[in-house]
Amino acid sequence: MKKAAPLMAALLLILNSSALLKAEKPVELKLESVQKIWDKDPHNAFTGLTRFKDQWFCVFRTGKKHVSADGALQVLSSKDGKTWKPVARITSETADLRDAKIAVTPQGQLMLSGAAALHQPAAMRHQSMTWFSDDGTHWSKGHKIGDPNMWLWGMRWNDGNVYSIGYHTGKKGPRFTRLYKSKDGKQYETVVDKLHDKGYTNESSLVFTKDKTCYCLLRRDGKGATGLLGTSKPPYTDWQWKDLGVKIGGPELFQLTELLELPSGGDTSYANMVLHDGLLNVSYYSSHEGKTSIYFAKVSYK
Repeated sequence: MKKAAPLMAALLLILNSSALLKAEKPVELKLESVQKIWDKDPHNAFTGLTRFKDQWFCVFRTGKKHVSADGALQVLSSKDGKTWKPVARITSETADLRDAKIAVTPQGQLMLSGAAALHQPAAMRHQSMTWFSDDGTHWSKGHKIGDPNMWLWGMRWNDGNVYSIGYHTGKKGPRFTRLYKSKDGKQYETVVDKLHDKGYTNESSLVFTKDKTCYCLLRRDGKGATGLLGTSKPPYTDWQWKDLGVKIGGPELFQLTELLELPSGGDTSYANMVLHDGLLNVSYYSSHEGKTSIYFAKVSYK
């Protein structure tokens, strides 16, 4: 997503910690550090971030440009969040691999997800995929997930299941989003066939709170379109939606309450966040120093 305004750390909408809920003052965020961790390819963007076996793992797409046939998913690791090294790169001869996200499964594996934008002509435009690893370096073959031309954007584990919202990318038929879940990240079932079908809804972020409420931050595009916030209780088949009145892109929902401006500009977005050692750790991409590069920031809060 190209965006001139500086990147905000999150659209932080909900509170989960009882201490934060009882606080009389809003949470204060302070940028402690930020560093560029990758700029070796012509275009580097769309990040994912997680902790696994006492290490950081950051994933992102690399390619010749924002959209190009050579798109690959690059994996970096770091023990201290300062020194980063490349440990794997997933490529395809038939597709531009896009929008990498990474998470840890209940079985103790890394799960990487993304979408293959197939070189045309082909039977479909997009196929969502997952890959698995025990160490972040050696990865399984890709598993096709969801339905053809349904872009499953992001994954969130909860109570032994991983949930994802896919959006329809086919040239024919109406635009809509669909809610999926899976026990293993390989075989997915539909929870809600038409989660939202008014306007062009697409990218999303899910959060599950302690009372099992699910919140969904949903991007919506088109003339005058604004983002949506959805809420649902188990089994997550009935949803209530609120128009946020602002346009959003590359959504990432997190459980704090304040906005912080990160060093960014130009082509910038798609932050991912992890709480660790009392700090909010943020990966994102930006072109404020020239070409699009990957950054890692540490943010304190009180």
